Amino acid sequence: MLYRGMSRTRPIALALICALLSTVASAETATFTAIFGGKNVGHLTAITEGDTTRVDWDYKNNGRGPSSAETIKVDRDGLPLAWTIDGATTFGSKVAERFSRNGNRAEWVDSTGKAGANVTQPALYVAQSASPWSDAVYSNALLRRPGMQIPALPGGTLRLEKGDTVQVDGEAGPLKVTRYDLTGIDTSPETMLLDAQGKLFASVSPSSIIVRKGYEGEEVRLRKLAADWSTERFTRIQKETAHHYAGAVRIRNVRLFDPKTRALTGPVSVLVAGRSIAAVEPLDSPATPGETLIDGAGGTLVPGMFEMHAHLGQEDAMLNLIAGITTVRDMGNDNKVLDSLIDRIDAGEIAGPHVVRSGFIEGKSPYSANNGILVDSQQQAIDAVRWYAARGFWQIKIYNSMNPAFVPAMVQEAHRLGLRVAGHVPAFSTADAMIEAGYDEMTHINQFMLGWVMQPGEDTRTLFRLTALKRFPALDLNAPKVQHTVQMMVDGHKAIDPTLGIHEQLTQNRDGQVPPGAVDYIDHLPIGARRAMMKAWVDTSAPGDDAAYRGAFDKIIATVRMLHDRGIFIVFGTDTGGSFTYHRELELYQGAGMTAREILSRATLDSARYLGQDQSLGSIEKGKLADFFLIPGDPVKDLKAIKSIAMVVKDGAFYYPSEVYPKFGIKPFAAAPTVTPAG
Repeated sequence: MLYRGMSRTRPIALALICALLSTVASAETATFTAIFGGKNVGHLTAITEGDTTRVDWDYKNNGRGPSSAETIKVDRDGLPLAWTIDGATTFGSKVAERFSRNGNRAEWVDSTGKAGANVTQPALYVAQSASPWSDAVYSNALLRRPGMQIPALPGGTLRLEKGDTVQVDGEAGPLKVTRYDLTGIDTSPETMLLDAQGKLFASVSPSSIIVRKGYEGEEVRLRKLAADWSTERFTRIQKETAHHYAGAVRIRNVRLFDPKTRALTGPVSVLVAGRSIAAVEPLDSPATPGETLIDGAGGTLVPGMFEMHAHLGQEDAMLNLIAGITTVRDMGNDNKVLDSLIDRIDAGEIAGPHVVRSGFIEGKSPYSANNGILVDSQQQAIDAVRWYAARGFWQIKIYNSMNPAFVPAMVQEAHRLGLRVAGHVPAFSTADAMIEAGYDEMTHINQFMLGWVMQPGEDTRTLFRLTALKRFPALDLNAPKVQHTVQMMVDGHKAIDPTLGIHEQLTQNRDGQVPPGAVDYIDHLPIGARRAMMKAWVDTSAPGDDAAYRGAFDKIIATVRMLHDRGIFIVFGTDTGGSFTYHRELELYQGAGMTAREILSRATLDSARYLGQDQSLGSIEKGKLADFFLIPGDPVKDLKAIKSIAMVVKDGAFYYPSEVYPKFGIKPFAAAPTVTPAG
C-alpha cells in the first residue's frame, strides 16, 4: 500500500523536485571562513535569489561569539527594502532586529527601540547587529552612487573609498581584488576587498579576516596588508596632529597633581626640553629666549596614566594616548603584530603609549583563545615562559584552557627568570589553587570570585564564566571560604586586576538604554558606535535574571571594597580598549571606597612603581619624561574632570584632542590651549 501510494504521487513529487532544483540552480551562494589567530573560528553563508539574500553567520573564539540568521531584500539600486536579523550577540543577548521601507517611509526596530524616518532622498540603512555580509550590502549600494557616498539611516553619511588592487590565489584560481574603506559607521573605517564584479571577497583587519572559502591560505598576507593599510592611516594622522616645537616649551600657569602628596600644587610653569621635563619653576619666573609658550590658563597637569589591561591595536594606541593614558600593559596579543606596533610607536611613526608586554600562554582546547602561544604539555608551557623571558616581557599571563597541573612549574620557571605571573583561573581549578601555585596577580574579579559559587565540573572555558555571575547576589562575603581566599591574598602580598568596567557593562547594560558608564561621552561618538553601546551584553529575559545580574555588580563592588580595605593592591585596567572606558574604570573605584586622590595616585605613580618605572614616569618632576596631560578642571574635587583633556604630551610631541578626535568621528571635549610660537 505504501509503495502504491508513493507511485500515485510520483508525477507530483517529480515536479516539486524539479522546481526545487531549478530554484537552487538560480540561486547564488557565497561562502566565507572566519579566521582569528590563524585558526578557523566561524563561517558565513549567503544565498541570494533574485533581490533577496539569506545569511547564516556563526563565529566562536575563546568560547564565545555571535551567531545570526539574516534575510535582506534590496531594490534595484541595492538599497534595503527589508532586513531581519535574529540570533545572539557575543555574550548571549538576543537579537531581533527589523527594518522595512515602504515608499518614502522607513521604519526599524533594534535594541534601542522603535524608530523611523521619512526618506525624501536615497538613504542606506545601517544595521545594528548585522553579520559581515553587511559589507556586501553597503558596498553594492555605494558603488552605484555618485561619489560613492549616501546618507545613512539612522544618521550620518556612508562613504566608500577605493584603494589598492592585489592578486590572490586559491582553489578557484587567481583573482584580482580591490581594497575599499567604508567610513561613517564607527570610529575607524571598515576595510573590505571586492572582486572585479564588485562582489565581496573578504573583510580584513590586522587581527582577523572573513575570507571567501577556498582562499584561506591568503590569511597571513591579507592581515599583513590590512596592518599596512591601517598604519598608513595612523601615520597620516600622526603627521597632521603631533606638534614638535624647536627649543624649550614653557607651559605656564598650571597646577600639578602630585601623586606623592595626593594634592594639587600652586600655580607653576613646567618646561619641556625634548622628551624630558627640564624644570618646574615658580609662576613668575621669566621666559628665556626661543621658548614656545603654552598658556595653561589655570588648569591642571596630571601625570600620564597607566592602563593595566590592554590588548593594543593601532586605534586603541592613539585613542588611549589622547585620553591621557601614556603607558599601557598589554595583556595578550599577536606577538608579531604587537612588536611591529611598538616599533612604530617608539620610532614616532604613529601615536601611542609606552607598552609593557605580558606573554599570553593558553592551553589547547576547543575553547582556546587564539593569541600568544598555545601549548598542550608542561614542557611546551615552560618553553613558552622561556621564550617570553628571552624577549624582555614583563610577565606571563595564563589563560582559561591551561591545564592547572602545569601552572606550578610555569610559575617556578617564570620567577626563576625574573618574570611575574598573572592570569585567569584555568578551568576546573580555583583562585585558591592559583594563589598557592604562586600567581603574583589575579586577573578579573569574576575569575577571582567564581570559586566561591561554582560546583565541581562546571566549565569556565565557556560563557558560564559570565553567566555564573547570577549566583553572586546570594554570596555571603563573610563566609569562611571567602575569607580564606582573601587572607591568602593578604598573606601572599598578591595584587588583583578587577576590570570593574567590563563587569558593569556585562551586568548593567540593557537594550535601548544609555549604559551607566557612557553617559558622559556617548553623544560624542559616531552613530554606529552609539547604537552598539545601547545593546545588552547578556540575555536577561528569564524571570529573575535582570535583578540577579544587577545584584551581581553590587556584590562585585562590595568584594573590591573589602579587598581594598584589607590592603590588597588593586591595579586599574579595562579589557575594553581603554580610552573613555578607562575614565569610567577609575570612577567605579569611588564606589569601592577609594577617594579621587587615591585613585589618581594609583593610576599614575603607584602603577609606575608597580611596573618598576617610577624613576622616569608617574609624576611631573625635573628629569622625568614629559608624559602628562592638561585639563581645565580640578580632578581632586571631581574625578570626571579627566574626561575634558585639552593637551597630551609624550615623547616630545604635543597633541591636542580637539584636532585628533574629529578624525575618528568623535566630537571633542575641550578646546586646545593657546600656543605662542618661539620668537
